[in-house]
Amino acid sequence: MTGQSYLFAGVAGYVGRPDETGEVGVFRRATDGGAWEHVLQGLETFSVHVHAGDPSVVFAGTQDGVWRSTDYGATFDEADFPDFNRQVWSFLVDSRDDNRIYAGSSPLGVYRSDDKGASWRKLPDLGVPEHCKVVFDARVMRMVQHPTRPDEIYGALEVNGVIRTTDGGETWEDCSAHLIELSELEHLKSKIVSDTFAEGMLDCHAITISPSNPDDVILAVRMGLFRSGDQGKTWTDMDLGRFSPTTYGRDVKASPQDAKTLYAALSVAAASHDGGVYRSTDAGETWSRFDKVQVHGTIMSVGLHPRDADQVYIGARYNGEIFGTTDGGKTWAEMPLPGSVKDVYSLSCG
Repeated sequence: MTGQSYLFAGVAGYVGRPDETGEVGVFRRATDGGAWEHVLQGLETFSVHVHAGDPSVVFAGTQDGVWRSTDYGATFDEADFPDFNRQVWSFLVDSRDDNRIYAGSSPLGVYRSDDKGASWRKLPDLGVPEHCKVVFDARVMRMVQHPTRPDEIYGALEVNGVIRTTDGGETWEDCSAHLIELSELEHLKSKIVSDTFAEGMLDCHAITISPSNPDDVILAVRMGLFRSGDQGKTWTDMDLGRFSPTTYGRDVKASPQDAKTLYAALSVAAASHDGGVYRSTDAGETWSRFDKVQVHGTIMSVGLHPRDADQVYIGARYNGEIFGTTDGGKTWAEMPLPGSVKDVYSLSCG
């Protein structure tokens, strides 16, 4: 075991700029400084995840399944994954057994490993209806496990709402009915690439639970942040416009150290040149701007260190923009990826 920790960035393809060139894959940088290393090349990477209990193990969700490192991300090998050319967008480590890992995919699917990511099996089909037909297959963008009922897991789907399992992923139910109902409100209507104004409320990007309120599920969607206290039956607008001029929710994460602290990445839109990271220290009741930087792309990911609450990192979509603080937000450093890169999708550290 090494005392060194690393920051990882997952980089995938351009959105709407097919003629531009650049590198994809996984980049690694020591959190105490130094140069970026391009440790996984040639594979679009939508999600990267450092195993909090064993930081020597790092997962990369790529355009072709799961790739895995067992040497702190220095090298990656292809995992034993059952499906070829399956995009992997999210990972979740089971709180009861950190050898058990879940992975969410596009087209919609959930996979499980019981050997810390070395091999995987596909869980039964999700069985949820297609609410919104868009130009890409829906994606399992994030998953979160209930803090006290570990068989209960929620998934945020882009662009298809929310799902829930109460049996560890063997069966799933749809939790999107009220999101669709809310989309009938004029200020929550949004249609860009589909035939329904429910598109914006179904465009779910991240989901988390504050351990201080274990029955409150917090969802980041195109239209803001929404909260459910009844297992996804109904959702309440957290009204981020009271605190932030931008409300497009791309990421929301609970602090690993403080049960009441949450971080949310808020931007203008999927393709934008502004945004900020907001922090709540009261489980989402109030929010304030946390970062002190100017991004030039949509903020796609917030990276939280599993052992050091002072370390927070921001990944913005374009130009390899990454910023970080190691003193709890007092000061920030720019740490851009080298050369020409495609879009930053995911950050993780540990």
